[in-house]
Amino acid sequence: MKTFDPQAMYSEWMSQLANQKPWQEWVKPANSLTDLPVMDVLKEAGAKIDPALFTKLQTQYMQEFGQLWQDFTLSKLPALNDRRFSAADWQNHAMHAYSAASYLLNARFLLALSEAVDANPKTKQKINFAVQQMIDAMSPANFLVTNPEAQTKLIESKGESLAKGISQMLADMQKGRISQTDESAFEVGKNVATTEGTVVFENRLFQLIQYTPLTKTVHQRPLLMVPPCINKFYILDLQPENSVVRYAVEQGHTVFLVSWANPDEHLDQVTWDDYIEEGAIKALEVACAISKQPQVNAFGFCVGGTIVSTALAVLAARGEHPASSLTLLTTLLDFSDTGVLDVFVDEMQVAMREQTIGKKGLLPGRDLASTFSSLRANDLVWNYVQSNYLKGEAPPPFDLLYWNSDSTNLPGPMFCWYLRNTYLENKLKVPGALTVAGEQVDLGLIDAPCFIYGSRDDHIVPWQAAFASLALLNPAHRERNLFVLGASGHIAGVVNPPAKKKRSYWLNEDRQQAASDAWLAGATEHAGSWWPVWSEFLSEHGGKMVKAPAQPGNTQFKAVEAAPGRYVKVRAA
Repeated sequence: MKTFDPQAMYSEWMSQLANQKPWQEWVKPANSLTDLPVMDVLKEAGAKIDPALFTKLQTQYMQEFGQLWQDFTLSKLPALNDRRFSAADWQNHAMHAYSAASYLLNARFLLALSEAVDANPKTKQKINFAVQQMIDAMSPANFLVTNPEAQTKLIESKGESLAKGISQMLADMQKGRISQTDESAFEVGKNVATTEGTVVFENRLFQLIQYTPLTKTVHQRPLLMVPPCINKFYILDLQPENSVVRYAVEQGHTVFLVSWANPDEHLDQVTWDDYIEEGAIKALEVACAISKQPQVNAFGFCVGGTIVSTALAVLAARGEHPASSLTLLTTLLDFSDTGVLDVFVDEMQVAMREQTIGKKGLLPGRDLASTFSSLRANDLVWNYVQSNYLKGEAPPPFDLLYWNSDSTNLPGPMFCWYLRNTYLENKLKVPGALTVAGEQVDLGLIDAPCFIYGSRDDHIVPWQAAFASLALLNPAHRERNLFVLGASGHIAGVVNPPAKKKRSYWLNEDRQQAASDAWLAGATEHAGSWWPVWSEFLSEHGGKMVKAPAQPGNTQFKAVEAAPGRYVKVRAA
């Protein structure tokens, strides 16, 4: 099955901006389900459907389309229960209402067909994903000739909206991506990534930032934060009111943070071992040396959590235990359930990557950005096609979407090792199955209490997969692990400051519970942010309060430059 490429779909869309044929194929009454475009996808995948079930679906489909057509001839407007068609313009003209209703009917039966496929779970997931991408792309809201909102704006603006939309589209073609926010409104170090601090160490892979204290006393043991190397660290330091970093500093922690380099051709042979040894382990060493403490509170977010956990396991194999606690936010250690990302990982796709960049090369940041956008195509692709290009609206400033557009490359050898050994073969969870930095990895050897967080609506790290880390860390002492479930998704669930008084989180006092469903059934929901729960956990393992350091670094690790440093400002080509 072909891999969905949003950029290719986007280019194809632009080439048929005013072409009525694609959407006409979707809104006309089909003679049977075999005429619908999903059948080509099913044939390509070699999928089969039980004939009796197919007949049942086809009969129901023809009945509903017949009723829709009859309503149309009687000028009875259909109900459009989809936010894409919620504007009054869709209801003010019968033809537009009918086209939207026809599209939704076809879409519903396309999904029903893909669900009815007789195939193994992975193949079925791929088929469902491909069908959903097709459905999302062919919405009548995505085309000028079938979008009444865009047409109304075109008339009211006397053509200015279309002229502006074409201008914005051409500018995005130059950038190679769709603009999701007003990027001119933000500058790293000026109004995002602004928490005051100093770079106290750098090597080819990262800069280490030490943040300036905001309290007179601090916890004895510092907090070392390891963000993902996919995208930039400042998702944890967007603006003062929603900065995880600033919150931790305000709670009296000396915070160190890894700012990963944005790899170019000089780093195209860097391996996973390098990210562990030269990255996380070196950061642990420097943070301990500067704070004069044998242990730190270690922290990892997403892939950063996988990296720091691997590093701690490597050090444990060497008889070293530099973490007084470990915090993992939306992190995978057990890759049994990787959610929708699983559609991009199979032996063929991993082998292809290994052949092209496995020994030398880069995975471009735009490839990763396209992959993640495809997971929520309606929100992150087609929504902006409609507003930016069809309506000529400039996207408003939004710090999180600015960060989302600031992509990072990855070294090919590192990325390919990660894909094969975690997503494809799931070896990290097996004690001794992997050798990293010369040591056999056993996550069970990490000797530290753990705070594990999952987001309930996370499509990248399903919360049940984050929960699975409880079985791998402190396996003989599950009472040392605390699991917290937050509302919302992968990013919004994490970046949820207490002052906003938004969302909620769940806690279960039974730390021995081994099943995620049973854990949730016995959990209590609490209003607001989970950050104070985490702060309490950090305080328990931060040691006594001491006078805040007067200067960053020490005689060995001196100030390099002010935060956020140079590395985070390097943009992927």
